[in-house]
Amino acid sequence: MSGQRALSSAQDANPRLLAPPPQEVIAADVARALDEDIGTGDVTAALLPDVEDCAYLLCKQPAVVCGRPWFDACQRALDGQVAINWQVSEGDRVGAGTVLATLQGRARAIVTAERASLNFVQTLSATATATAAYVDAVRGTRAQILDTRKTLPGLRLAQKYAVRAGGGTNHRIGLYDAVMLKENHVRAAGSITGAIRAARTGFPHLPLIVEVETLEQLAEALAEGCERILIDDFDAATRREAVRVTAGRIPLEVSGGVDLAGVRAIAEDGVDCISIGGLTKHIQAIDLSLKLGRTPR
Repeated sequence: MSGQRALSSAQDANPRLLAPPPQEVIAADVARALDEDIGTGDVTAALLPDVEDCAYLLCKQPAVVCGRPWFDACQRALDGQVAINWQVSEGDRVGAGTVLATLQGRARAIVTAERASLNFVQTLSATATATAAYVDAVRGTRAQILDTRKTLPGLRLAQKYAVRAGGGTNHRIGLYDAVMLKENHVRAAGSITGAIRAARTGFPHLPLIVEVETLEQLAEALAEGCERILIDDFDAATRREAVRVTAGRIPLEVSGGVDLAGVRAIAEDGVDCISIGGLTKHIQAIDLSLKLGRTPR
């Protein structure tokens, strides 16, 4: 598969077809979380009777739900027999007061796994919720909402999954699956043209994304060719001129200084992609509770 086709396939994929990361990735995430929380043992849970009990997971604010595989893995790591009955699916939009799931299992295990399991769901739901807001804001335009590599350390695949749950599209996963030429690379190569030619020679089968800072650099990138051009921090007039000059020959991505209030105007200028680091780094955890007992009527 060519670099062009590889990038296009990723962008054309339905973001709602949610395939979580491999099970071994989720298991490793959960193992780290439980180890840092439990340490040598949960001394408070040890005071509880080790009996069968029930519990429910409550969402206290509007949200897009994400993180079920991590929640389940946390609970089952401590009680392999726990029964978890989810009332919602990944990517569902819920209102405040929604019971997301009920549990039946050992009381000590449920309480010990509580914080780690909630941390995953509150964080991934926050990313999914933020993404959905941006996707809603550009609905009806051609623009796709992309994430970036500005993820929480150790949770990149989890957060990129959450972006898909919110209706967004993943940018490159890391430094290995696409060549992305930015300011420092161009400076080291001497020019946009030199950087692109070096990339094509060194990694001919990988998608190539080129960041440009001026219309002159844009012209160079268009002449040399690549899979996508990132116009970084262009003002509105320059951005519209970039769309006009490019004329659909190569997809244009906008990055830098994007917020929810202004994203619609950017999309309406005719760009193809808008990448937003805030989807994964400027998030506020969704307010959740895991309570022992039956679901209140």
